[in-house]
Amino acid sequence: MGSNFKIETKCIQSGWQPKKGESRVIPIYQSTTFKYDTSEQMGRLFDLEDEGYFYTRLQNPTNDAVAAKICDLEGGYAAMLTSSGQAANFYAIMNIAEAGDHIICVSAVYGGTYNLYAHTIRKMGVEATFVEPDISKEELNALFRENTKAVFGETIANPALVVLDIEKFAEAAHAHGVPLIIDNTFATPINCRPFEWGADIVTHSTTKYMDGHAVAVGGAIVDSGNFDWMAHKEKFPGLTAPDETYHGIVYAEKFGKGAYITKATAQLMRDLGSIPSPQNAFLLNLGLETLHLRVPRHCENAKKVAEFLKTQDKVAWVNCPMLPDDAQYALAQKYMPNGTCGVITFGLKGGRDASVTMMDNLKLAAIVTHVADSRTCVLHPASHTHRQMNDKELLEAGVQPDLIRFSVGTENADDIIADLKQALDAVK
Repeated sequence: MGSNFKIETKCIQSGWQPKKGESRVIPIYQSTTFKYDTSEQMGRLFDLEDEGYFYTRLQNPTNDAVAAKICDLEGGYAAMLTSSGQAANFYAIMNIAEAGDHIICVSAVYGGTYNLYAHTIRKMGVEATFVEPDISKEELNALFRENTKAVFGETIANPALVVLDIEKFAEAAHAHGVPLIIDNTFATPINCRPFEWGADIVTHSTTKYMDGHAVAVGGAIVDSGNFDWMAHKEKFPGLTAPDETYHGIVYAEKFGKGAYITKATAQLMRDLGSIPSPQNAFLLNLGLETLHLRVPRHCENAKKVAEFLKTQDKVAWVNCPMLPDDAQYALAQKYMPNGTCGVITFGLKGGRDASVTMMDNLKLAAIVTHVADSRTCVLHPASHTHRQMNDKELLEAGVQPDLIRFSVGTENADDIIADLKQALDAVK
């Protein structure tokens, strides 16, 4: 359950609540297993009759404390950590969908997420229909089927930087009795809290801004507790019908608002095991403690860099939703008036070859398969993260062949701009 603190205080104080004589800083419970005095005590844990820890693949005190902090930051009811953002997005869907089911996904999403939903879960029997972010309400509503189980999108698309109209997709999802799942990685709860706009479940790649230092891969799922699974009983039997692997427990009846995360932990994590190490959760918590300080600096720097790039003759175009002339500015102002994120995109008039030359001449900014940490970094998605997509899929995901994803760090903005200037000078 959440606290009443402001979000800056939550970054530091939420999660671990030490009692008298306990460690002030969250401890690392670096143990695979936990001791009990009687067989009956252990048995009750396996029956989900008691709360407690018995094996880190399911739950660990360090991991749970960090999940509780993220839950509080998002204003949710319950949360869990996963080993990566990909695992979080996989669990978020497969916790309520199975073979023969269908989901609707906004096409402007991270390339790995697109592959996960377009190809991998299709092999498991779950079909995804991809829609443009600016789809009309009428067209969107026409795509729902009897077997549709969820709608998925990203607050700010990676790397297209399309800002999702959360309310539009939430209204459509709820009109058809399914939850809206939002990946809030780029905005973070500092800049946007999707539950306030009607989303039901939020996911994160905590590897990005939440960690902030590129030291630990991780993910998180947060449930608002607002979606009424029992009101749509026939649609979600995994939550509303007996689970024979736990002696016939009905999650929605026994755990109420905690049903979704309890099932994901007790069933999916039990069977698939995508758990983060307690050490990584500890490192994630260190990042969370400064999230409220870093995110505004990322946004401030990104806006300055985007403004500089728009003055350069060799630059063909720039995307930054924080600029008034950006196509996404109006939606950004609605959902994220304090800033979007530190990632911007741009293209050069010389096309792909010019992009490669410019990137190879950067000295401060590094070419890495990463984004959204304190160090400025750069990537050419069509050649890297989205390499598996064909040209049609690239364009559907909002990725032009010349698109450069530039993740602006927290260094001095003047130094970042100077690095870009000398790299652009190398482009003939």
